[in-house]
Amino acid sequence: MAHKVTICGLDTNKLPRLTAKESEEYLRRIKSGDEKARETFLLANMRLVLSMVHRFSGAMADPDDLFQVGCLGLVKALNHFDPSFGVMFSTYAVPMILGEIRRFVRESNGIKVSRGMRDTAYRAMQAREALERRNVADPTLYEIAEEMDAPVKEVVCALDAISTPMSLYEPISGEGADSLLVLDGVIGERNPEENWTERLDLKSAIDRLPEPEKQVLGLRYYKGRTQMEVSGALGISQAQVSRLENTAIKRLREYLVT
Repeated sequence: MAHKVTICGLDTNKLPRLTAKESEEYLRRIKSGDEKARETFLLANMRLVLSMVHRFSGAMADPDDLFQVGCLGLVKALNHFDPSFGVMFSTYAVPMILGEIRRFVRESNGIKVSRGMRDTAYRAMQAREALERRNVADPTLYEIAEEMDAPVKEVVCALDAISTPMSLYEPISGEGADSLLVLDGVIGERNPEENWTERLDLKSAIDRLPEPEKQVLGLRYYKGRTQMEVSGALGISQAQVSRLENTAIKRLREYLVT
């Protein structure tokens, strides 16, 4: 018995199923302008969209939204498909469906990523798909970088830039009150929650400081330099170092209180 899935108000158990021979016949009818055949063919291939949506189960996006975007990719694939391509429709459609969903996820991400970085990430995903089509199971970053003739570091940075941040309170196992959160995995006896979140708050506050003040605090409290040593390193007077340090500490107190 098929597993029922309801998405966008659509019961997948009620979707039509087509054999390979039936699909070929429907494609011929669609090419001749048969709108009813087109509608049936699209409905029959919506399971393909659903399978692609499942790949993005960890994305911070509504599955219904992803399904609708994936359906747009399915329609585009049908609009451009030609049986003379010599491939199955599903083989042709999958990259277009994935492309639409990935574009939506990237654009929905609150973190702004440069166009060049996004392009590199997109090329990396294309390279990974090309390797998988050549039966390279789970390609490594080194293999992907070699495929696109790019430095590994560049590929890693690009893919990391477009990845969706994970919430510390996202469940990773269990259900309800017994579920294990991401936060539980990073807290330990030597790293209790209070100290860990306090360090996050402090880092966030330091990031808000003007650059000269950050430099002074970095040298004074992370490198353990004296004010005289900081003065020599930055090429400013000791009085200026003292003033920047005091101002920075005052700002941090204000940032951490508000």
